[in-house]
Amino acid sequence: MFGRPRARAALSLAGAALAAVLGLSACSVFATNARLAQTEASGDGVLRIGMLLDNTGDQAYLNDAQQAAVELAIQQANAAGGHKGRPIEFVQPSATADTAAAARQLVAAKADVVIGPTDSSRAPAAIDVLDKAKTVLISPANLDPALSGYASGGYYFRTAPSETAEGAALVALAKGENAGSVAVLRQKGTYGQDVGDAVVAAAKAAGLAEKGSGEFTGHDAAAAAGAAHAAGAGAVVIVARDEAQAVLAQVHDAGVPGSRILLADGAVAQYGTGLAGGALDGASGLVPGLFPSAAFQTEILKQSPGLRDMTFAAEAYDAAALAILAAAEAQDDAGASIASHLIGVSGGTASGAGGTQGAGTRTKCTALADCLALESKGKAVDYDGQSGPIAFDANGDITTANFTVMGYGADNSAHQAGTQTVAR
Repeated sequence: MFGRPRARAALSLAGAALAAVLGLSACSVFATNARLAQTEASGDGVLRIGMLLDNTGDQAYLNDAQQAAVELAIQQANAAGGHKGRPIEFVQPSATADTAAAARQLVAAKADVVIGPTDSSRAPAAIDVLDKAKTVLISPANLDPALSGYASGGYYFRTAPSETAEGAALVALAKGENAGSVAVLRQKGTYGQDVGDAVVAAAKAAGLAEKGSGEFTGHDAAAAAGAAHAAGAGAVVIVARDEAQAVLAQVHDAGVPGSRILLADGAVAQYGTGLAGGALDGASGLVPGLFPSAAFQTEILKQSPGLRDMTFAAEAYDAAALAILAAAEAQDDAGASIASHLIGVSGGTASGAGGTQGAGTRTKCTALADCLALESKGKAVDYDGQSGPIAFDANGDITTANFTVMGYGADNSAHQAGTQTVAR
């Protein structure tokens, strides 16, 4: 599953023109938010789930795990009786970088829910098509914090944590290692800015001093690393995505010991002999989400025996499972009905002009078939899935963000060392 950090190479929104349309006030969000609306049944009786597979070239392998996970969720739901006694249909996707065209094809195929895309920069094109059709979009991979305020009419959700949550998780790691101060070394660019700002804000809120922070371009991190080492910060957070190995080599050359290094997800990789021996000894890094359980991996491999990477599989499965549970609770397959019940079945709560969604007593469940069985008996469910607790808020964001902690030894190889959870 170590494709995840490199898979995020293009996950941030680009362009000032796009940024200009982001950001709605709370009032305007609530006024047009399908997540909080009261709805009546308007579907055609068949629940259809489609996918936006936007990974091509070197990233194409990311499509396979997500598709296998969604197909598994649909297969399990159909084995449990489908939606209102009829099979849930999977709208077969095709991989393309033309997200808007793919979204239009899914609308034409009468998809009620769409899972994807992977790349945050492609989400706006999908949202702009799907919200007009009142089709729910749930991304298992979008991290850009700006998407929280993007005008979607309430039809956009994501099962992946935003980069803002990652900043809080990195600071939690620093505190756990008894660091009294942090230096944030950020690579110039949107990713470095977003995650770096999140770390700085979280450090301030946690009472940690910031000293020795700096920005660098490309892999030219020598001066910034030297300043961080001279400042004596208890933890040095590396926020880099491109040329991370060269960046870490310069951090090591500056004298920063591995035990003081914390890596944001873009820099987590298996470095081995690519770095000097012991360069990362004692370092830790974060990977958004949780590693799939052994049982889940077994089921995924039955679905797709040749699968070699499970990046985003858990998040994609949970996206499909939540959509299926929301449709069952609503007793309707229409996108508007699904959007209005997603907060509830995820265990979230949000108040707005349409009332309070998700409020009331709900029964925790983790297996999709078990959750559907509970719903068939009239019980309201709170689904905690393969990627952990979700609990959507009024923006469609998860309010409990889970991260896998990777630890490094003297051989500069990473291993799973635990988990880190932060509440937003």
